[in-house]
Amino acid sequence: MGRVFEANLGVYGVRKVWRTLKREGHRVPRCQVERLMRDLGLAGAVRGKVKRTTVPAPTVDTRPDDLVQRVFRSSAPNRLWVADLTYVATWSGWVYVAFVMDVYSRRIVGWRCSTSLRTDLAADALEQGLWQRAVDGHGVRGLIHHTDRGSQGGLNRSSQHPVITEVFDG
Repeated sequence: MGRVFEANLGVYGVRKVWRTLKREGHRVPRCQVERLMRDLGLAGAVRGKVKRTTVPAPTVDTRPDDLVQRVFRSSAPNRLWVADLTYVATWSGWVYVAFVMDVYSRRIVGWRCSTSLRTDLAADALEQGLWQRAVDGHGVRGLIHHTDRGSQGGLNRSSQHPVITEVFDG
């Protein structure tokens, strides 16, 4: 196994090492190749760049208290929404997705996609959720909007809807 790994400049991962061994006539389970490579500290090369979607704002010294204390349960709809950003690799580049989910129903109430990680992406997802709830005739008074610790471009409370109490996880 180490021979196959070294012969391929140390870039082969478990799958390629296992397939090479099979082609050479060695009957070895894939899980055994995985375990042995892990035990030997061998790992294949990873393609692509690492993406960071959430970067803490350097200008923010203090963060608001975590009003939910990391307890993500709700007794009714529109009491606690959680938000996050993620990204997806496509053939034409990265697509960033911001979404807001109602904790009670586990329903995504707002989302936005963009090919750039712009400051208002997360705020747009929140606004969509608020707009949809208003159209459906549901009130959101007392709603807590929980996001993680990071922020995009200094997104802060003043840029969000006034009925929302923003919570940053500390």
